[in-house]
Amino acid sequence: MALPSLDHTRSEAEFARAKQLIPGGVNSPARAFGGVGGNPVFIERGAEAYLYDIDGNRYVDYIGSWGPHILGHRHPLIVKSLENALLRGTSFGAPTVQESELAELIIEAVPSVERVRMVNSGTEATMSAVRLARGYTGRNVIIKFAGCYHGHVDSLLVSAGSGALTHGVPSSPGIPAGATQDTLILEYNDIEGLKAAFAARGSEIAGIILEPVVGNMGVVVPVAGFLESCRELCTQHGSVLIFDEVMTGFRVAHGGAQQRFGVTPDLTTLGKIVGGGLPVGAYGGKKEIMDSISPVGPVYQAGTLSGNPLAMAGGLGMLTALKALDPYEELERKTTVLTQGLGEAATKAGIPHSIAQVGSMFTLFFNPEPVTSYSISAKNDTAAFAKFFHAMLNQGIYLPCSQFEAVFVSAAHSEVDIAITIEAANRVFANW
Repeated sequence: MALPSLDHTRSEAEFARAKQLIPGGVNSPARAFGGVGGNPVFIERGAEAYLYDIDGNRYVDYIGSWGPHILGHRHPLIVKSLENALLRGTSFGAPTVQESELAELIIEAVPSVERVRMVNSGTEATMSAVRLARGYTGRNVIIKFAGCYHGHVDSLLVSAGSGALTHGVPSSPGIPAGATQDTLILEYNDIEGLKAAFAARGSEIAGIILEPVVGNMGVVVPVAGFLESCRELCTQHGSVLIFDEVMTGFRVAHGGAQQRFGVTPDLTTLGKIVGGGLPVGAYGGKKEIMDSISPVGPVYQAGTLSGNPLAMAGGLGMLTALKALDPYEELERKTTVLTQGLGEAATKAGIPHSIAQVGSMFTLFFNPEPVTSYSISAKNDTAAFAKFFHAMLNQGIYLPCSQFEAVFVSAAHSEVDIAITIEAANRVFANW
């Protein structure tokens, strides 16, 4: 049976227009379909678990704006919070009560956070956390892991994941050699390599930054003892452990990956869900470290729109709703049903694959080897993924447009949505 093909006439026209106005036609490379070929669809609106494009097609959405819509699109509590904030004004450049209210919710939920500073993006959060680690310790060397993406910070955009991996450019022109000379790249999940690095350069290492569950080379789960080794080595050598929970914070557990795995970092970077769908980031951690930030301490970081009233309102609506609804057990159950169904469909069709899942985020890898590191993820069959992606899109299933991104399930996805998705995958693989 031939698979359907949706009409994207208006999207094609709008993409042609956008390319004349915006580099590549997109404002973030992750949207460009560079990892799957073809042109992106243009979205008109979202509602609950669905996206609607400008050609009138409806999709079951498994991106959720790349993670933040854990409760689905336009959740009533978040919309109401935003409406109330909009009536008061959009920006003041002065403190508001809402900044403290959101800070209290973050501190209450995330084990490592005793003080928190709001910023405007995940990139700002990681950049600031690295500067803070260096300023606090008086050291320069930062360890990062190949395939982890921490935003487009000069010193961290080396051996990156996410769009950089998708587009085959794990670093970028425009970054001087001096910006990365103190960045030490190690293999994710390599405990012995980590120990060797500290044995050789422990007195120089300001800190480690890592995704405690990787989402930017596909979902990669930390092996037993890896996070614990990061914690122990940083404690032993006086280095700062930074968990980049921009993706996992409030996603894999209410308190993030650090709560789920029982390993507490010194600093945590947050984003995505913390803004309820609005642009926001945050970094926080131990009081003694955070008090090195200006205006209390000498490490400078500022932002005119940091703590923006609308972003704070979105975050307050989201975190208040998550606290009240506690959707995590049900989210994980539904996600497990979905991953099992996708795995069974691929197995039945003889498609080489593996699946990694933590909570409500997962990746179906077109790679028979369990993906535990960048070197293994680099072996993924990206052509097979691209074929799968487009076939699913034409059946109304909106997946991340890269083999190296995570799939996100929301509380708005129904049992029917999950079943429809599994049925679509079975049809795709039957026609493989």
